[in-house]
Amino acid sequence: MRSCSRVRWQPVDETTDGFGWIETRPLSRTSHALLVGGRVWLIDPIDGDGLEARIRELGPPGGVLQLLDRHARDAAIWSARLGVELHRAWESVGDAPFEVLPVVRRRWWREVALFEPVGGTLVCADALGTVPFFVAGDEPIGLHPLLRLVPPRVLARVEPARVLVGHGSGLADGAAPAVREAIATARRRLPRALAGGVSAVRAARAANR
Repeated sequence: MRSCSRVRWQPVDETTDGFGWIETRPLSRTSHALLVGGRVWLIDPIDGDGLEARIRELGPPGGVLQLLDRHARDAAIWSARLGVELHRAWESVGDAPFEVLPVVRRRWWREVALFEPVGGTLVCADALGTVPFFVAGDEPIGLHPLLRLVPPRVLARVEPARVLVGHGSGLADGAAPAVREAIATARRRLPRALAGGVSAVRAARAANR
């Protein structure tokens, strides 16, 4: 299966147990490959030149995980290419060694987050982000604007050492208190977040013209 959406990307969130890749566009879609339990798990992956070799160097593939129903991205392509199963995580993650945290369960929005307790890694799709569309003011990480009225408090029940997100670079320094602060102040900061979101969308449209 060939990709029809290969993008220009740059590495991000690089550690000994994995790495991320982020497209060089304003909304900055981010994907991750994590080595957990001796296998490599791809999370919400987009396609790009040179990625397959780097993923295989990390370790044997375990599976592909899609965290958000509208984040199909290139998950099916990666599943076929690596010969592993694609898990739509709001239904099942198979034997992937992650704790599943339900974020949204609606007919038109189904999303979960993953928590890897050994390394303390929290992985989100759209619940949290670090690009201007998500953050209000000087927040290091923020909630999706549409989740701020009813923030997913399940994310504050874990103590992440780092947070990886589907849009933007991840957060390591002060990750746990930053997530708690983002959830606790979500409603109060909604007007500022909406203003930032509008500006981000306008910038993305202008860049794609």
